[in-house]
Amino acid sequence: MTALVAVLHAGLAAAWVGGMAYSLFVVQPKLAKFYAADLETREALTATIASGNRWKVLGLIGVIAVSGLVLLVADTDHWGLHLVKAVLLLAATGIFWYVSWRHWPRRIFATKAEIPAHHARLRLLATIMLGLAGTAFALGVLAGRL
Repeated sequence: MTALVAVLHAGLAAAWVGGMAYSLFVVQPKLAKFYAADLETREALTATIASGNRWKVLGLIGVIAVSGLVLLVADTDHWGLHLVKAVLLLAATGIFWYVSWRHWPRRIFATKAEIPAHHARLRLLATIMLGLAGTAFALGVLAGRL
């Protein structure tokens, strides 16, 4: 049973990290390149792509958290690693919350002149969030190997 929970936990964490990396390094640059001359269309398409995803990601984070707690109970030898991993995931979740409930509403109603600053801020926040979640994922793999 523990192995199944570990696969679920690691698989969902990998999906979250992979989705963030794909968006940050593939989707967003291609949208910027393709719609370089048409900022309004780029923003409309970006909003359409992002629409409805916050609850899916929150569900994913919830299952990662619960499965992580189950694994923590099963592996009491690596509390330090699990604690650091939990703090990193909590910080990444906090950034996700900020982006979802503060950044996006401001971006949706931003003027054309304000949009580049929102793009830059999102790139920074997404990079930090990816680093936090990616490091947590790596620590989880390390804990599983020890």
